[in-house]
Amino acid sequence: MSVRPTAAAAGKIDIGGDLTVNRLGFGAMRITGRGVWGPPPDRDRAKEALRRAVELGVTFIDTADSYGPDVSEELIAETLYPYPDDLVIATKGGLVRPGPGRWEPDGRPEHLRSVCEGSLRRLRVERIDLYQFHRPDPKVPFAESVVTLKELKDEGKIRHIGLSNVSEEQLREAERITPVVSIQNRYNVTDRSSDGVVDLCEQEAMVFLPWAPISEAQGVPLRTAAEAHGVSPRQVAIAWLLARSPQILPIPGSGSAEHVEENIAAASLELDGEEYNAITDAPGA
Repeated sequence: MSVRPTAAAAGKIDIGGDLTVNRLGFGAMRITGRGVWGPPPDRDRAKEALRRAVELGVTFIDTADSYGPDVSEELIAETLYPYPDDLVIATKGGLVRPGPGRWEPDGRPEHLRSVCEGSLRRLRVERIDLYQFHRPDPKVPFAESVVTLKELKDEGKIRHIGLSNVSEEQLREAERITPVVSIQNRYNVTDRSSDGVVDLCEQEAMVFLPWAPISEAQGVPLRTAAEAHGVSPRQVAIAWLLARSPQILPIPGSGSAEHVEENIAAASLELDGEEYNAITDAPGA
């Protein structure tokens, strides 16, 4: 009987110097309803996806109060609490949801404080290991939002601070206020707009969390590698991210246990140099 690959095959990564997780995580956005709005159509199926991720060695789960809203965090606690000792749950605040598929920034200090408190309650924890500012709000000075996260950290409600959807300039501004341990920007074989931020994270031993890690790209090099290894193009896309930088922690998500198994199997997939370079150099991947 063959042994099913686990997330441990991707190796380890340190977060903030005091948390170590397997370098293939789970993004919990897809366990909600259509448009990332409301409950999932099949609650038991979504919970099984969460359980399967942990069974297969995932020790890092990424979520946000805006996923649902509230639904993703509630399902995580309902399914996994009390949490395994090695499980790190990261969440985010700073986006509000007027309706399905709609996302609006809200970086006001009073909002960030309120949603952080809400995440603590829903996740049933006293401190959030990694709390990320979901998106800068053009109506609120960036520093004001970051100062609020620093205050919450000083109060013991946050262990580490991360940023999402930011530029290098915004990272530097935040670092003048408080240490930042992670960046979460859109990044995949097709969208390389955050290449410079990935390189920066590698230079400074920060974690880079690529959102939308599996693009819909079906480029020839991607398909060729998939056929050569007998795997799916989405598994090759994950393997490419793991090879791109040791500081990348992919967080593919799904509301299906079967897709979770497929994603995690990519942890043991190794692309050779020729395959990696062909995917990297291909226009549109």
